[in-house]
Amino acid sequence: MSHDVHIIGGGLAGSEAAWQLARRGVRVRLSEMRGSGERTPAHQTDALAELVCSNSFRSDDDANNAVGLLHHEMRRAGSLVMAAADRARVPAGSALAVDRDVFSAEVERALAEQSTLDIVRERVDRLPDAGLTIVATGPLTAAALAESIGRATGAEALAFFDAIAPIVYRDSIDMDVAWMASRWDKGSDLGDGKDYINCPMDPDQYRAFREGLLAGDKFEFREWEANTPYFDGCMPVEVMAERGEDTLRFGPMKPVGLDNPRTGRWPYAVVQLRQDNKLGTLWNMVGFQTKLKHAEQVRLFRTIPGLEQAEFARLGGLHRNTFLNSPLLLDRQLRLNSAPHIRFAGQITGCEGYVESAAVGLLSGLMAAAEFAGRSWDAPPRTTALGALLSHITGDAEAASYQPMNVNFGLFPPVEAAIRKKQRKAAYTDRAKRDLLDWIGLVAA
Repeated sequence: MSHDVHIIGGGLAGSEAAWQLARRGVRVRLSEMRGSGERTPAHQTDALAELVCSNSFRSDDDANNAVGLLHHEMRRAGSLVMAAADRARVPAGSALAVDRDVFSAEVERALAEQSTLDIVRERVDRLPDAGLTIVATGPLTAAALAESIGRATGAEALAFFDAIAPIVYRDSIDMDVAWMASRWDKGSDLGDGKDYINCPMDPDQYRAFREGLLAGDKFEFREWEANTPYFDGCMPVEVMAERGEDTLRFGPMKPVGLDNPRTGRWPYAVVQLRQDNKLGTLWNMVGFQTKLKHAEQVRLFRTIPGLEQAEFARLGGLHRNTFLNSPLLLDRQLRLNSAPHIRFAGQITGCEGYVESAAVGLLSGLMAAAEFAGRSWDAPPRTTALGALLSHITGDAEAASYQPMNVNFGLFPPVEAAIRKKQRKAAYTDRAKRDLLDWIGLVAA
């Protein structure tokens, strides 16, 4: 099948863009190098939309949280990623977490059913010279294509590290030590209000564990990684440990709101695990992304109370994440200024997070569909999560200091100053939902 739009990359953004185009009858070629004999340093499978790091899409609270609002807006816009996430949902309190295998299978099944979509397992080494193109190759863009992008942009891409958290088999956790609860007992119905496994530490255990993180044997940086900064949202646990004795206790090991039923008190520190698949057989260590060597991970993480006999389905890892200086290089429709037939989508644009990546993929697909049909593009209002994220990427951010960004209320136009602080989050979300309605009508076709 010849195609009208070529999408390079079958991750969250590329899959979402392909869905938005194909369901509108646009002929799409979706190129994914995994499955053609190629692999990346972080992917484990050849599945489309594979979740490499966490299995969490973060908060699903659309009344008080910016990412929850983004969930709401994407659902209203007919997002495949959100539909698949809802079908693959597992207990995670007020967060949206998924069984990653079910999720990827749902995305791939839906795309395979589209008659105007060809999924081709191939590596693309250079940007096309002509034709509508969406590049959604993400943080692990192959070297040859990255070089082609570099030549087209005339600027070096920025880069940071993404780290992968370990996954533990549920039946290897000692539940005589650990217990199930959600912070402040605010769990979801899916998990009967007890969505996390909690492993408690006393002061001596915590200090010994922190010392182990600091002294542990770690992977060496490669020469091309030496000056790559960390993004705070994916900082390795040992790097947090280096920042101070109590940094972990105010971060991923925060014990606040977690009563140990055996003592009736909060522990000094706690390691939380979150369900990773629908069967409940796999649980990931929340916030425990790491660059410790694998043998060191097994040794050290088995010192955590409740994990003394832990068996690991996956150990932590680390990979470099590259992205464009999008406010400088892209126009308001995500098109490359120097080659406007090419759009970029997903993490390569400098958005951070699964949902944000998919959201930019959704927008790029809608933009390409409008361009192909000869229609003008109507951008989502900046008061919406979609609009705020798009505006940030495509010009509102300072190019000189551009860094990866999750969606947050700081990207939105301010609400009225008279609104009380406790009511402002709801004011942002109420305004966004009102302003979204007219835009949804414009792009629904």
